[in-house]
Amino acid sequence: MPAPDLVTAVVYKPIASEKPLWDFPDGCLAHREVAAYQVSEVLGWNIVPRTWLRDGQFGEGMVQLWQETDPEQTAVDLVPEKDVPDTGWKEVLQGQHDAGRIVSLIHEDTPALRRMAVFDVLVNNADRKGDHILAMAGGHRYGVDHGLTFHNEHKLRTVLWGWTGDELSAEELEGIDRVLEGLHGELGQQLAKLLTAKEIAALPGWDRTGGTE
Repeated sequence: MPAPDLVTAVVYKPIASEKPLWDFPDGCLAHREVAAYQVSEVLGWNIVPRTWLRDGQFGEGMVQLWQETDPEQTAVDLVPEKDVPDTGWKEVLQGQHDAGRIVSLIHEDTPALRRMAVFDVLVNNADRKGDHILAMAGGHRYGVDHGLTFHNEHKLRTVLWGWTGDELSAEELEGIDRVLEGLHGELGQQLAKLLTAKEIAALPGWDRTGGTE
């Protein structure tokens, strides 16, 4: 697939600047970013902005289309416990502010953000911070910074815990099925070029109930 016109603003993360992490010693962050985009494309939910590999000023790296967010919107917030909305939001946890006040971590209760939570479980996202969710005009939500994904061990770390215990919807199950089917076809071939053998071996461990085998 040809890369977009580079007149468009992009994020560029060269592989040469990467440093091995103690819990992600193998593989390549840039490759996992591209692999996450490939899974997003098969899901059909447009979660990850267009992402690909190419040479740049500092060598080969991950390139991703820049997204202009809506400064008036936020998908994840930290609010005083008394200000947690009654509807439209999920409370994840409470903690104590430096000043001794109790605050609540909350996130939107929207289909767009819930699909991102499903995506994060599929790619075993170990780094879903609030700042990694881009709130776009019109309500769309992009997820970015997927270098810490696809580990062969369970490492899900995310702020999107609000739907824990909920059943998956028919749409979500259909998306998961598309990924599972894709792993035995073109998606699997693409990921094999980007991920380590251990990461690839861990991918098919999904069942239709929404958990890992």
